[in-house]
Amino acid sequence: MKGKMVYTKDLCVKTIVLLSMAIMAFAIVPGTLLGRDLDDVKQDGVLRHLGIPYANFITGSGDGMDVELMKLFAKHLGVKYEFVKTDWSEIFGDLTGKTVRPKGDNIEIIRSVPIAGDVAASGITVLPWRQKIVDFSLPTFPNQVWLVARANSPVKPIKSSNNINKDIASVKKIIAGQPLLGKASTCLEPSLYGLEKITDKISLFEGSLNEMAPAIINGKSGLTLLDVPDALVALQKWPGKIKIIGPVSEMQDMAVAFSQDSPELRKEFNKFLNKSKKDGSYFRIVKKYYPFVPNYYPEFFRKKS
Repeated sequence: MKGKMVYTKDLCVKTIVLLSMAIMAFAIVPGTLLGRDLDDVKQDGVLRHLGIPYANFITGSGDGMDVELMKLFAKHLGVKYEFVKTDWSEIFGDLTGKTVRPKGDNIEIIRSVPIAGDVAASGITVLPWRQKIVDFSLPTFPNQVWLVARANSPVKPIKSSNNINKDIASVKKIIAGQPLLGKASTCLEPSLYGLEKITDKISLFEGSLNEMAPAIINGKSGLTLLDVPDALVALQKWPGKIKIIGPVSEMQDMAVAFSQDSPELRKEFNKFLNKSKKDGSYFRIVKKYYPFVPNYYPEFFRKKS
């Protein structure tokens, strides 16, 4: 009959077969797998490293501190290394299968997504909201958020009082009412430090973190937030173009992120990290990509060594 679909037994059988094939195909496509723990990674023979080109952690040229660290970890496990490029809006979804939106120190789960990697290492700062969705390794790098301005800005760096809370208060007085550039869903989110309460001229940068220093140099905003690694790279890359005004945050830690379904993989990484500190390989990597950081934060490296 014209205009109607006639369902026959053969058609039903074919439909069931096609659906079954589609489901099987979906199940084996990379990125649709369930979260994996240590035994799964070893059995599969590959460690999938989720990362974002950022500062000297991942340079975008096939190297970087976190790239070398993850390659050594893969070698420690006896598996191959695979880099999986992602971005800051997707990295935790790619790791856990859940895309989230930060809400202060909490999160809102937006949707389920395919899992694409086993570990996330890209200079990731440990923040309370991130601890709701992933488990972090032992700290791998020190961090702090600084206020940064163009070198020719009339804003002057504060004089350190040797009291971090007083220094942060002094920096916030400078920020009050001024244009400020930050970046959502990162450690450079102004609301993490209550900065939205002291200035209504906040703009959130839509480009990559690597582009924030050039943005301030080119006059995108009067002031910007940068974290320690990015600021140090920018000072070397564009000497005489920017200046550090002072701290916006207390000390923070950077670490490797793991799915909460991968406790044994995380535990093994912590063993590996301690081993690499004892044999000196961790410190060689740090000095290769961030030669001056141990001078800025000697206590971190002395304490963790």
